[in-house]
Amino acid sequence: MKSWRQAQILDVIDREPVVSQEMLRQKLRERGIDATQATISRDLRDLGLVKRAGDGAYVRPGVERSDPDGEQLRRAVSTLLRGYERVDPLLVLRTDRGQAQGLAEWIDRAQLAEVAGTIAGDDTILLVCRGAEAAASVEARFGAMVMGRDRRS
Repeated sequence: MKSWRQAQILDVIDREPVVSQEMLRQKLRERGIDATQATISRDLRDLGLVKRAGDGAYVRPGVERSDPDGEQLRRAVSTLLRGYERVDPLLVLRTDRGQAQGLAEWIDRAQLAEVAGTIAGDDTILLVCRGAEAAASVEARFGAMVMGRDRRS
């Protein structure tokens, strides 16, 4: 139970800013995990989480949202992406050899709400999206980035 709870804590703070233990407790409760403030406090300490200077949100040590406006993702997509194909809730992205893992990392760092996860090989990335509509949205967004029309991410 402890490892599951701690994994959920990391997932919550990776997805959205959490500025208090009470807010984290509520987010965990939404996921069906009932934890006391003392338990959450111990988990935060065990996980080594720290508060970010700018907004006071909990983050992993050394991890900052280094690309808040998505400019680095836009550049990575426009530079590295060679092709893409949507298959229902999935997107298959093509890069040059040896470039897929780097681009997948930028996609993961961007924490796109539509994307549940990525799997990268040498020149291919599989994006698992949260439904066909989400995949279509990401496909359009990446298309705009490749064409140089997207200045946000």
